[in-house]
Amino acid sequence: MSAQVINGKEIVSAYRTQIKEEVAILTQQGVQPGLAVVLVGEDPASQVYVRNKAKACEEAGIYSEVHTLEAATEESDVLQLIEQLNQNPKIHGILVQSPLPKHISEEKIVEAIAVHKDADCFHPVNVGNLMIGKEGPAPCTPAGVIDILKKIGVEIAGKHAVVIGRSNIVGKPMAILLLRENATVTVCHSRTANMADITRQADILIAAVGKPKMVKREHVKPGAIVVDVGINRLDTGKLAGDVDFDDVLDVASYITPVPGCVGPMTITVLLRNTLEAAKRAAALQSAANR
Repeated sequence: MSAQVINGKEIVSAYRTQIKEEVAILTQQGVQPGLAVVLVGEDPASQVYVRNKAKACEEAGIYSEVHTLEAATEESDVLQLIEQLNQNPKIHGILVQSPLPKHISEEKIVEAIAVHKDADCFHPVNVGNLMIGKEGPAPCTPAGVIDILKKIGVEIAGKHAVVIGRSNIVGKPMAILLLRENATVTVCHSRTANMADITRQADILIAAVGKPKMVKREHVKPGAIVVDVGINRLDTGKLAGDVDFDDVLDVASYITPVPGCVGPMTITVLLRNTLEAAKRAAALQSAANR
């Protein structure tokens, strides 16, 4: 029996409608959420992502700024811009689009963003808060995956979730968020032996490795829920995920399409993180005025 293809458009639309309503209420109270995106260089994929983020902000009623810098921009100039954004009361969320040019330290840039304005949840303080379960922003893609699972009615608690990939951006925080939902979590990576034997045990299989069509039907337990985080451009110019969609389709019970599901959901969580940061700023301002 063929898997049910998760309708990303429907899920994203429902979440964004809710965000738009909350943004409107906060704006009426005198605080319009604001997001600043910094793009260094001319990476074509990054330009597309940044355009999508700016468009999503506009649709949600979130104020947005896009700062486009040349690839040759000095690291000190990027740090100076971030400090200006840290001090700007109109901005509640800051995102620096990666990859950055090689002469700029991603670590330095991330650590320069004010903790309370870190919309991506990459700052070490926010990563630490995530680890210990403290309230704060959640990394956009992993949080988006949890939202998708909840929206289709998956009971995550007690399930065996296998994450393929251990990156700081997706794999590791994905494992932490699944643990927070009381799943039993296994992480596979490039050094994992007999990977298919492990992935076939998964009730929920999440692929985040950046290798097109790596996950085949032999990796999937019949009836598993398969979430594909990967987005890769093939030689043909077409986009493909880390899962071989056609091969896995009649083994899984649910599967996410690529593109059109996890990507837009990632942007949705970015909007939510910006909204939540604006709410926290408004609460602090209100307390200070008492």
